[in-house]
Amino acid sequence: MSSLLARLGLVQICLAGVLWGTGGLVLQIVRAITPMSVLTVSAYRMLIASVALLAVLAVIGRLRELRLDLRTVVVGVATGLYQALYFGSVVAVGVTVSTVVSLGIAPAILLAGEAVASRRRPTGRQLVVLATALTGLVLASAYAGTGAGGGRPVTGVLLAIASGSAYALTTAVGRPLAQQRSPLLVTAGATGVGALVLAPLALLGGGPLVSSSATVWVWLVYLGLATMALAYGLLYAGLRTTRSSAATVASLMEPVTAAVAAAAVLGERLAGPAIAGVALILVAIAGLG
Repeated sequence: MSSLLARLGLVQICLAGVLWGTGGLVLQIVRAITPMSVLTVSAYRMLIASVALLAVLAVIGRLRELRLDLRTVVVGVATGLYQALYFGSVVAVGVTVSTVVSLGIAPAILLAGEAVASRRRPTGRQLVVLATALTGLVLASAYAGTGAGGGRPVTGVLLAIASGSAYALTTAVGRPLAQQRSPLLVTAGATGVGALVLAPLALLGGGPLVSSSATVWVWLVYLGLATMALAYGLLYAGLRTTRSSAATVASLMEPVTAAVAAAAVLGERLAGPAIAGVALILVAIAGLG
């Protein structure tokens, strides 16, 4: 029974990764129609997810169980920043590099944090994995300019690193919450806090706050419901029964999906060294698993 639950958790995290992998592509589609700032899109994403989750809690009679303690606030703020920074990176450097760098740096940060917390040096294998990730990061950032979907590779990679750092914080604090509370409650609390953080920032992002295009609103709803509410619900549900190492491997579905979608729809092409860098980061993530 426990083995079956573990497999189910792994499938849930894989599905979350697939949904996340479509987020950057949808951002590009939205901005091609209406030049909303990444902060505005991120705020709508969190707000739509929050409203939907709160409605579900109200319908099933569990709204009173929602808690906004310090850990929930930290997860919510970090989640909001992660989304905004990631979308900013997508605009600057393209979907593929943004996704892979952001996802690749997070395990390295968590590894370093665990070493400091336990006061133990990482093993030789762990150091090899970390070195592989950093080498891939350098290659991806140095050769991601031409034809990668954005004209500011350095800015894009720095935003992706910041995004990955926020994601690492979300994972570190959110995992214990997911093991103690319902995934629905954790996701609802985090998205609610994230929406409150991003809404005022959207006013400072510039660009239009609304769109006259029905297509834009359909995609914004998709971002909120699919890549936020559903994806994070699947993540927290999966973390209840899946080992963290297995979850890291399952997260490889995100860059795989993003790369395939970007190549098929946006026509993104990477130089040889950048492809090698992306591959090294993926190998490092698999090694951490």
